[in-house]
Amino acid sequence: MGKVILVTGGSRSGKSSFAESIAKKYGNNVLYIATSIPFDDEMKIRVRKHREQRPEYWQTLEAYKDFDIYLKEHTCQKEVLLLDCITLMVTNIILEERCDWEKISLEEVSFIERRVEKEVEKLLHEVEKGSATLIAVTNEVGMGIIPSNRLSRIFSDIAGRINQKLAKVADEVFLCVSGIPIKIKD
Repeated sequence: MGKVILVTGGSRSGKSSFAESIAKKYGNNVLYIATSIPFDDEMKIRVRKHREQRPEYWQTLEAYKDFDIYLKEHTCQKEVLLLDCITLMVTNIILEERCDWEKISLEEVSFIERRVEKEVEKLLHEVEKGSATLIAVTNEVGMGIIPSNRLSRIFSDIAGRINQKLAKVADEVFLCVSGIPIKIKD
């Protein structure tokens, strides 16, 4: 089984750059898993900047779910799987649901959270089967104000619990603050 490293932090905290620096230490055999869906100009610019800052020879997989299908061939062939980011993955899965977010029932929220958990389980299962190190980037969503709208609170709750689960199984966890990584689990 490969090692699991979780890198968390706030927006623009330096977490992606730090995760990439860890990946580079393992060598050139990296699979970059991009979970974003560039649906508007702002996101397209962010995706382009991320592409420009990572080495061209890294292979890229654009996926936010179905890791049991996409990663079968890669976990044995790659030294590192760098997933950026968990919170975009959570967002994409949540937004696949078409519902009235202000009136959604707790049962429906639990169903959606379970879907997210299953995708994370698929990812971790594939990592367990291989020898690649997983470096997962995520946003720390629980350090700000409680969001005023229901969808944002649902996202924050689900992302926070998923981050806790990942941190629990991770071999190492880093928190990035103002570009400075702090090791919080060894």
